[in-house]
Amino acid sequence: MTEIELPGSPPASVQVRQSARAKRFTLRVSRLDGRITLTVPPRAPHSEAIAFVKSQADWIRRHLDRHAPAERIRFGARVPVEGRLAKIVPTDARRGDLAGDLIEVPRKAASPGAHVEALLKAFARDRLEASSTHYAQALGRNYNAITLRDTRSRWGSCSSEGRLMYSWRLIMAPPEVLDYVVAHEVSHLAEMNHSPAFWRTVRELYPDYDAPRAWLRREGAALHRYRFRD
Repeated sequence: MTEIELPGSPPASVQVRQSARAKRFTLRVSRLDGRITLTVPPRAPHSEAIAFVKSQADWIRRHLDRHAPAERIRFGARVPVEGRLAKIVPTDARRGDLAGDLIEVPRKAASPGAHVEALLKAFARDRLEASSTHYAQALGRNYNAITLRDTRSRWGSCSSEGRLMYSWRLIMAPPEVLDYVVAHEVSHLAEMNHSPAFWRTVRELYPDYDAPRAWLRREGAALHRYRFRD
């Protein structure tokens, strides 16, 4: 068995094993310890194995994020807010606040994590409502309601009744990522599908969506590492 080093932060090691029964390259990330294994057919060139691993780098990173240790929210911890890490600090004020690169939480709060979560949800609702209204007006359509959830399977959705749903954790991502997701879901008000016409609509609303879409695929899973409640 040989290894392939995948550069990045942090670097990852991929174990390569040959199998007489393998007919194609197959990647697996262990649920127990996060070990990465690439199974290859007999006599498969090592250069092709390296190229395959590099082509699957985003997939590997997403799966590794699922095995990363949870980030418990407490005083002194840092949480991403609009793509920037903000430090959680105590305050003697009765109510907390988001203040630049600080998240101020009442010193006597029973659960700092729950308090931070409430602050982020309120900020997320303001941003998502403003962005949804902006793109809906640009599209010339109306939406009926916005709900926030904490979903792992999707970052947003749009029902046939014009109800928009978003993951509140989008407020942790860079602003352009949140805006791309909103433009994507608002586009469903005109096209309830993922046809070429739909993607043309997304492009009209948010022309440079490729980069934030790629960020979400590459980094999005890591936003679920933060645990706000025990």
